Order: sequence, then structure tokens, then C-alpha cells
Amino acid sequence: MGSKLIIEPEAEQEIIDAIEWYESKQVGLGADFLNYLDGYFQTLKNAKATFELKRKPVFRELPLKRFPYVIIYEEFHSQVIVYSVFNTSQDPKKKKK
Repeated sequence: MGSKLIIEPEAEQEIIDAIEWYESKQVGLGADFLNYLDGYFQTLKNAKATFELKRKPVFRELPLKRFPYVIIYEEFHSQVIVYSVFNTSQDPKKKKK
């Protein structure tokens, strides 16, 4: 059994914004982004890999390969908490956590 995935409200809004932006560029691309992102979330939930500790003490980053985003998260007991789905094309100073 995998971990419980918790997506914080700010991360949810970032995902919505990304879907809307991609959809405005090409019909169906927003859905592709969401499906692709969901695959990464499944990897985190199933603890198939542990990704690099970027911000001590506990924050990890998982970069997406197809889209310019990084998932900022932490593992806490049997939970994976997603704090941000950050667009790496943005100013890095805006990165949360």
C-alpha cells in the first residue's frame, strides 16, 4: 500500500494554472500535462523512488522531464505532501519552500 498524497492548496492552484495555460496553447495539452503529472504523483505515492533532498531539513524536488516543472514535496510518516508544482521557467526566487 502506498503513501497518502496530500496536495496543498497553493500547489493545486499552480496545477490549475498550468492546465489552463497549456490548454490555451493547444487543445488537449492541458489534459496531457495533468496525466503526465499524475504519473509522477503515483511514483511518489508508491514510494518507488526517493528524490534529492534540496532544502534542508526535509524538502525534496522531483523534476518533470517533459514539462518545465518541479514538484516540491516532503515525506512525512505515510504521507507525501506536495507544496508546489513550480514552473522552472519562472523566476527561481518565486519558488516556495
